[in-house]
Amino acid sequence: MRLTPENKFKKLVVIGDRVLIKPVHGNERTASGLYLPPGVQEKEKVQQGYVIKHGPGYAIPMPVETETWKAEEEQVKYIPLQAREGDLAIFLLSGATEVMYENDKYFIVPQSAILMLEREEEL
Repeated sequence: MRLTPENKFKKLVVIGDRVLIKPVHGNERTASGLYLPPGVQEKEKVQQGYVIKHGPGYAIPMPVETETWKAEEEQVKYIPLQAREGDLAIFLLSGATEVMYENDKYFIVPQSAILMLEREEEL
């Protein structure tokens, strides 16, 4: 199967409460007009980027006790994440893991490291 922009991320499975984020390159200049060298913005404690893909959420523990009269259920249930694909996420860099995929830089971030989401639709 050939990877195209449409199916590039279909092969990726994000686990649990993790979110795959494509970083946004911020301003290359300060407010006073000075150009920032590469790497200065990468050292900031807070970064932003767009949510590309997210995991199913937090797994709900299943009860240990089994009742013989009940049908056996093997489905895992999840509490869904707040982040959705296309959201602009502002997150803590200290909680993120940087990965390279198809020569692009991404961050895998737990939902707990996301400070704020900007969504196009109204709440």
